Amino acid sequence: MFSKIVVGVDGSDPSNAALSVACDLAQKYNSEIHLVHTPQPQTVAFAMGAVAGYQAITTMPSDEEVTVAAEKILNSGKAIAKKHNLEVTQSYMSRGKPVEEIIACAEGCGADLIVTGRRGLGGIGSLVQGSTTQGVNHLAKCACLSVV
Repeated sequence: MFSKIVVGVDGSDPSNAALSVACDLAQKYNSEIHLVHTPQPQTVAFAMGAVAGYQAITTMPSDEEVTVAAEKILNSGKAIAKKHNLEVTQSYMSRGKPVEEIIACAEGCGADLIVTGRRGLGGIGSLVQGSTTQGVNHLAKCACLSVV
């Protein structure tokens, strides 16, 4: 039913839950798993500046810091897949708008399912901009699964 599953990851608990659900489906349908992470400098800045639940004043992270943080998130996703006895077929990291990058990945690899967490690290920004999951669900040309 699903031969290729794209999972948008950001390192948040909802994102990790979405990946676990995608892995369960991949085991059932013998599917490929493709991870997509679109690093957002403001999210990295918040994560780097957060102390005891409060955001500290910080400068925006360098490109290198953003890349290192993104690689950690993708490696964490690969570790979750490995716990499910799966290997990630491919992981993608590109800067841009998460909705556009997830859709482009799905179209590029011929995915028939996109899985995202309902609320990730962009939760506060989504109040103003709209959520990534909503955007993906609206624009995707394949099935979408939103995990709470």
